[in-house]
Amino acid sequence: MLVQQILKSKGDDGVITVTPGTLVSEAAQILAERRIGGLVVSKKGDTADGILSERDIVRALAVKGAVCLSETVDGMMTRNPVCCALQDSSDSVLARMTEGRFRHMPVVTDGKLVGIVTIGDVVKARLQELSMEKDALEGMIMGY
Repeated sequence: MLVQQILKSKGDDGVITVTPGTLVSEAAQILAERRIGGLVVSKKGDTADGILSERDIVRALAVKGAVCLSETVDGMMTRNPVCCALQDSSDSVLARMTEGRFRHMPVVTDGKLVGIVTIGDVVKARLQELSMEKDALEGMIMGY
């Protein structure tokens, strides 16, 4: 399955972005309200300049304490995040996420942010593929 198919199946909620000057406390509030695990950090809302995850915030809390909540996300974000393209396969995206130990990947076309996929999205897509393959093989074996 391709990333573009995964994005279609997710619907069009758009990508939630914050600017580099956003307070970490505001970003945490957005993550909680939207029930998501990561935000793309973008100067203009159409690029992936960085990414901030729940894990980034928890790690900063452990090291710095609550004072980190009054800092801006640009000091905590992962700069130049690993991105994928619409034509990338779910297998290649899953491999990069597993190898890099991250769960959110911006989707970029011609330098512009067009979506975001999570490890959950990719696993769900892969499970659907496996189910279809299983059904097809069973049909072939049974003579359908």
